[in-house]
Amino acid sequence: MSPAPVIIAIDGRSGAGKTTLAIELAARLREHHKVSLFHLEDIYPGWNGLAAGIERYTATVLAPLRRGEAARWVSWDWERHYDGETRMTQPAEIVLVEGVGAAAAAAAPYLDAVIWADSPDKDRQTRALARDGESYRPYWEQWARQEDEWLAADDVPSRADVRVLNLADGAAPAEVLQALQYLPSLAAVLLPELSARRGLQLTAERLDAAPDAARLFELLYGGSPNAVWLDSSLAEGAGDAARQGSAAAERSRFSILADDGGSYGQSVRHRSGRTRVSVGNSTVRTDGGFFRWLDGVWGRRALRAPEGYPCEFTLGWLGYLGYELKRETGGSNVDAATPDASLIFAGRAVVLDHRERTAWLLALDTPDAGGWLAAARAAVAAADLESAAGGSNGGGQSAGTAAALDFDARDSEAAYKAKIAAAQHEITEGNSYEVCLTTALTATAAAGEIDPWQAYLALRRRNPAPFASFLRLADLTVASTSPERFLRICADGAMRAEPIKGTRRRAADAARDAELRSDLESSPKDRAENIMIVDLLRNDLSHFAVPGSVSVGRLCAIESYATVHQMVSTIDARLRPGMPRAEAVAACFPAGSMTGAPKVSTMAILDRLEAAPRGVYSGAIGYFSLSGATDLAVAIRTLVIAAGTDRDTLSLGIGGAITADSSAQDEYEEIRTKAFGVLSALGAEFPPG
Repeated sequence: MSPAPVIIAIDGRSGAGKTTLAIELAARLREHHKVSLFHLEDIYPGWNGLAAGIERYTATVLAPLRRGEAARWVSWDWERHYDGETRMTQPAEIVLVEGVGAAAAAAAPYLDAVIWADSPDKDRQTRALARDGESYRPYWEQWARQEDEWLAADDVPSRADVRVLNLADGAAPAEVLQALQYLPSLAAVLLPELSARRGLQLTAERLDAAPDAARLFELLYGGSPNAVWLDSSLAEGAGDAARQGSAAAERSRFSILADDGGSYGQSVRHRSGRTRVSVGNSTVRTDGGFFRWLDGVWGRRALRAPEGYPCEFTLGWLGYLGYELKRETGGSNVDAATPDASLIFAGRAVVLDHRERTAWLLALDTPDAGGWLAAARAAVAAADLESAAGGSNGGGQSAGTAAALDFDARDSEAAYKAKIAAAQHEITEGNSYEVCLTTALTATAAAGEIDPWQAYLALRRRNPAPFASFLRLADLTVASTSPERFLRICADGAMRAEPIKGTRRRAADAARDAELRSDLESSPKDRAENIMIVDLLRNDLSHFAVPGSVSVGRLCAIESYATVHQMVSTIDARLRPGMPRAEAVAACFPAGSMTGAPKVSTMAILDRLEAAPRGVYSGAIGYFSLSGATDLAVAIRTLVIAAGTDRDTLSLGIGGAITADSSAQDEYEEIRTKAFGVLSALGAEFPPG
């Protein structure tokens, strides 16, 4: 008796290309494994034999293979329309079984993974007849009715681990093999494939150029459904990041532009304990926590930075983590309308070094890398010429709306002030020291009436920030002008958090502006808010830090941006060697500056007071690099645009920290101040009442 094989079923309706997919997938797997292949068409007892074929296949093929025994089964003679010869399928390391019904409910206990192949209806009959000849044509409708009846009672597609839209363009086998590597049930057997994925090589080119970043993004990724721009717009906009001090200059040095194209391009969405990774036209589904999934794909150094390359990002995952991931870090389970996390994997990207005025082209060493590098060089050159000529697309005057947007407030002024009073009652009762209360503004527009790209250009022009970002993620757009770093972990283990607590508006009059800055700097209340969050983050970082390495380099420093003055502190630490980096991120998530302290009990208070999910807002935006580094911003000053069939929905989260001595009126004015930068860029106003 042999060891039990890993059994993978490839199912789908007739003509979906299952046979070709199975043969090609088997050929790729045979590079590292012994593989057996079984076709259900050999066992169906005739054109009316789908149900009986599934029963025979389960009993005579799957059951013995699962025990590690050879399967002896009776084939069907399609010419004589009767039972044919007895055949044998050996229990190799991996067994692929393909055909309609391969993953039927009766077969499920024997299977390690299920692939469901979809194909356009118009293509399926053409494929099936081309495969089986005209002998199939008289039976096509009869067989289709059997499939309909079976699937009505047995929803195999909903149970499939991997779904692939098989377009017969040759891409499906490679995409499916990549997708299978995410399944925990196959991790052990696919170790050679996983090792190959980790043994990646990086190609890097340095160009002496300072292209207009917005124009470069349009040229490279204007047509990409999924694309990310981590945009240090402070370096291009209000300019002179150095005047903000060395910390702001460091945060504003690099911009990263990428999409999910190319051989390794992928996208992932996580919602309520389920992760879906899309690889081309294939989608793999796994259950479990997001941070556990992240630990499996990131955190081990897979690529080192090339010689002379100054940025920590060496390709990897980019996107956002939503606030509702708090369910995995001590918070309660709340469902949001948007995914709890949405990321793309970039196997190629452009990194702009604003300080050195250089552009770096990064690409994994794949057959299609050369073509992309040539296109990227041309795009950088074109955008550099436009920048030198003064023709920038980085500051659109309008948000691309056909009519003014009217935002509604989730909480009226009176309701928000009542929640402030309720938060202060919780503080008085000793349930919290500080409650970071938030609310939201929402608006709708006719589908296509607002151009998310033009909206972002207007935002970055009005309110440049070191952690600005534009995320186009299928039907969701995130446009952020965040000034706040949540957490950075360098490849060498250095960690840094830079919470912001304390805000004042900017004034056009220089004397009044200086007065407002001084008022913030000397405010006991704002300093108390900031210091409480510093203490919380020191504790968060200490869980995974080298003992004694946690330090506060800046405490309650003032930084000034286009529309606000902010109070910022810096906490540094060093990650203990061998600690899981995804868990270190989880230990700090969500940002303490967006919850209050103590974190867990205060999040429960916020759930009761806010009575609504936050979604992207209050989460984190940034990257997880193949170098093992991450740099994440807090998702504040962030506009989220969800595309609908008839209407698009825009939302803007706003909030502030409530302490025992907070003034309800001052706190309400603070959320108006925080909303101003985004609303003014959209030509909108804070809703009355």
